[in-house]
Amino acid sequence: MKNRLESSLQTALGVLENRGELDLHLAPGPMVERARDAQHGDYVTNVALLLAKAAKCHPRELAAKIVSALPNDPAIAKVEVAGPGFINFFLNPALQCRVIQKIHEEGHRFGENTRGIGRKVHIEFVSANPTGPLHVGHGRGAAYGAVVANLLKATGFEVHREYYVNDAGRQMDILALSIWLRYLEDCGEALPFPSNAYRGDYVRTIAQDLHKEVGDAFRYPADRVQIDLPTDESQGGDRELHIDALVARAKSLLGEERYVELFNAGLQRILHDIRQDLGEFGVYYDEWFSERRLTATQAVDATLQKLREAGHLYEKDGAIWFASRQLGDEKDRVVIRENGQFTYFASDIAYHMNKFERGFDQVINVWGADHHGYVPRVCAAVRALGIDPARLRVLLVQFAVLYRGAERMQMSTRSGEFVTLRQLRNEVGKDAARFFYVMRKSDQHMDFDLKLAAAQSNENPVYYVQYAHARVCSVFRQLDERGWERDIVSGMNNLELLTQPHEQALISSLSRYPEIIEQAALQHEPHHLVHFLRGLAYEFHTYYNTHQFLVEDQPLRDARLNLIAAVRQVIANGLALLGVSAPETM
Repeated sequence: MKNRLESSLQTALGVLENRGELDLHLAPGPMVERARDAQHGDYVTNVALLLAKAAKCHPRELAAKIVSALPNDPAIAKVEVAGPGFINFFLNPALQCRVIQKIHEEGHRFGENTRGIGRKVHIEFVSANPTGPLHVGHGRGAAYGAVVANLLKATGFEVHREYYVNDAGRQMDILALSIWLRYLEDCGEALPFPSNAYRGDYVRTIAQDLHKEVGDAFRYPADRVQIDLPTDESQGGDRELHIDALVARAKSLLGEERYVELFNAGLQRILHDIRQDLGEFGVYYDEWFSERRLTATQAVDATLQKLREAGHLYEKDGAIWFASRQLGDEKDRVVIRENGQFTYFASDIAYHMNKFERGFDQVINVWGADHHGYVPRVCAAVRALGIDPARLRVLLVQFAVLYRGAERMQMSTRSGEFVTLRQLRNEVGKDAARFFYVMRKSDQHMDFDLKLAAAQSNENPVYYVQYAHARVCSVFRQLDERGWERDIVSGMNNLELLTQPHEQALISSLSRYPEIIEQAALQHEPHHLVHFLRGLAYEFHTYYNTHQFLVEDQPLRDARLNLIAAVRQVIANGLALLGVSAPETM
């Protein structure tokens, strides 16, 4: 209905323009919103206030002219000018009821639209380094990215979901070293374990499994591993130099073939667990893109060469720098280190080039909020490559903070002290976790209340919404128990009997659902859908507690059953987009 009203407004403004009373080229397009107060109608627009200056006309006078030029529409019962120049639209209640018929006809497709038809969107989310299990912080990005992808698909976009596997670089070498050191411990070699290595129990498990598989093939005496290494911080040294030297020692002693075997043992085990965790969380990808693939195909070299030819690279202090400061970044960035190795940023530039080369109209990155400083340099790189930076959208997600009672749980992958996504899912369930993760805007801080998420009560928002769906199902079971049948056609022919305020409120909310889906999709804000479902559930529970559905009056009964069946369908549709189940019993 919103689009229909905006179309009518455009027609009216065109009439005024043809009369020479308005120049639309100087004015913004009309905006229609849901009225916040029912006394102000169903929809409202401030277009007269926005255009009054351009029209050189008082806002109320312009509003009156717009209203007089509106085309006739049987869906609109009344239009009035209010306040300083607002235009309020009151819809025809009888025609509003048609949404129930539409929901019945479209079923699980109700709410979908073709706004994004013909446009390809790439969305990358989670992409956690495969150096440890996913923790509850990653879970929010997983839920958010998955729901944004679902919403975009429901809005007609062709969506490609991708996980970028950072399977190269220093952190992966440190993981391999951590596994090797634990492996040596399992072999009986006593070595000090660096404070900046990965210390989680999962590292010991991988090391023990490796020992069972290869025996002592990777074993070296402790003194041979440690000889002539730079001192670590416990002896007043530099812990970063110490661990880098240990990595170099591991590569030297093991040789290329065995080091790759060690490296892959950690990578594949952790990547398998990540895939499993995300799959059980209802998160799936069209592609798992390997960072090593960029190196193997010389994509990084080709991308840097393109930047070099465009004059965006220069040499300084033995390194190669990207001149990103002149493109909006706070400073220039190294892309090739003094030792000739690519930086992570160089690979990331190549990865973004690869995304756009695959023909996507829009590229969306879902990153943790701690990456906010990384955004300007990536945008600078995209611009330097000759790509319109407006085609790149970076959505930041604040990590969720988990509390168990008054205790705040730790999230450090390196130290191993963290609550995994698997533990969270086992404690509160997939449905509660996914629902809670998208209840607020992604860039807002979130305290995850474990006790509330696990509660089987109306205070738990996901339970409250699911219970509305289950309650409708229970009404239809009672219908069967009484030996009655619903006459859908009779119900549709008697929708005018739904005159109670609770019924009108439900019908109005149901008609808003397609607008909510479009808004949530285009703004990348799933919380709008969550808030809608909570509101719809509240209206239904209030209706349920106030009126009887299985009344003797068959026409009224069938009309009410059609209404609550529509409520059930919309709740199921919305929960499906959130990746949450719609149970029939609770």
